[in-house]
Amino acid sequence: MEVVLLENIKNLGKIGDIVIVKRGHGRNFLIKYGKALKASKDNINLVNKKKEDLNAKNVALKKEAKKIFDIINNKKFKFSKRTKDNDELYGSIKPKELSKVIEDMEKIEIRPSQIDLGKEINKVGFYQAKINLHAEILANIHIEVVKEKDEN
Repeated sequence: MEVVLLENIKNLGKIGDIVIVKRGHGRNFLIKYGKALKASKDNINLVNKKKEDLNAKNVALKKEAKKIFDIINNKKFKFSKRTKDNDELYGSIKPKELSKVIEDMEKIEIRPSQIDLGKEINKVGFYQAKINLHAEILANIHIEVVKEKDEN
């Protein structure tokens, strides 16, 4: 499926580029979330006319992402979790839980899809995660997982 991009997308292209993507990715993600339009002559002409507006919108999004970057980059988030005897967690820490903690602590909304944990967080220890704030801005955060104190 050919689409014309409405914003810069990492590993795909820049505003106005015509790219070939898998049909499901194009329909269910790019077009659905307003990141691209199906590549037709009318849509290509429309995007070329609106390219300046789209670039201005992209600059505004990048500026907002930079503000968030300045707040959360290299921040440390601590989780206290119940563990088994071998320091394994009951369950694991998922991007959804991490995004909720960031929202509660920093009053910043981060979608779970923006968070890349790298590897599963299922043991006590220190971890790093990346947060994709913009196609050109990637924040690093530190995660510490400790044993929950027993109330006995």
